[in-house]
Amino acid sequence: MYRSKLEICEAILETLIKRPMKIDTIAYKTNMDCLTVKRYLDFLRDNGLVEERISDRGQFYAISWRGRAIFRVLNFQRQMDKLTKTVRAVDVTVEKPPALGNRKDKDES
Repeated sequence: MYRSKLEICEAILETLIKRPMKIDTIAYKTNMDCLTVKRYLDFLRDNGLVEERISDRGQFYAISWRGRAIFRVLNFQRQMDKLTKTVRAVDVTVEKPPALGNRKDKDES
C-alpha cells in the first residue's frame, strides 16, 4: 500500500508520541524498513520535529514539543475530514418523505 511522505511522517510521530524509541522499534511499529525510517527521522530531526538522544543503552529518537504540536494539528485535520465524510454520507442518504396529501395510488386513476 502506498503512503505519502506526510502519512509516513505522521506515522513516525504517532509512534513516538508515547515514548522515545530506537530505529528498529519504530520500523516495526510503522511497518517500514530501517533505512527508510532513518531517512525520515533525519528529515524530521532537521526540521525540529524529532530529537536524537544518545544514552548508555543506544541511540533513541523522541518527539519534540514542535513535533507534538504538528502531530496534534494533523490528527485534528484527519478527524475533521472523517467527520465531513460522515456528514456528507448521512446527507446523501436522507431523503424527504413524500407528503401524505399529495400521494395518489395507482388504483384510484
